[in-house]
Amino acid sequence: MSYPAVMCPMVDQQTKTTFDGGCVCGGVRYRMESLPLFVHCCHCRWCQRETGASYALNALIEADRVSLLNGEPEMTPTPSNSGKGQEIWRCPKCRVALWSNYAGFGSKVHFIRVGTLDEANRITPDIHIYTSSKQPWVIIPEGHAAVGRYYDLKKYWPESSRTRLKQLLR
Repeated sequence: MSYPAVMCPMVDQQTKTTFDGGCVCGGVRYRMESLPLFVHCCHCRWCQRETGASYALNALIEADRVSLLNGEPEMTPTPSNSGKGQEIWRCPKCRVALWSNYAGFGSKVHFIRVGTLDEANRITPDIHIYTSSKQPWVIIPEGHAAVGRYYDLKKYWPESSRTRLKQLLR
């Protein structure tokens, strides 16, 4: 299945538009079949605790644009700061988190953990969110979109991504 090249603003636009990734042990491999809708770098304390890192970098993409190449991830229901919970999809062997599904978009949008991509350097954040709780030594590059909490999707997402999302949620 092919999709029109809808550019995520910060993605390296000089290379292919598919992205392969997987867990540490290689038990689960997947492919993002197109550019993501949008990329969040979340600095909330919940993401910090959940990932054991200073932030979570997630590429939002339609679930039907993610193909499994090898293995089958298993879902782990996990509490979330919103109280609505999330589903974290992990390799059943090494337990690496590959993507999450949140209540807002349900199973229709995967929040791919960018660090699980083979070429994670190809994707940079479109926006930094919850910067009010970021670690003080994390420096957000000048000119990058950043908000203290969450954001207005209509203000920050490109029209092409909003159109894709509308089509998906119909």
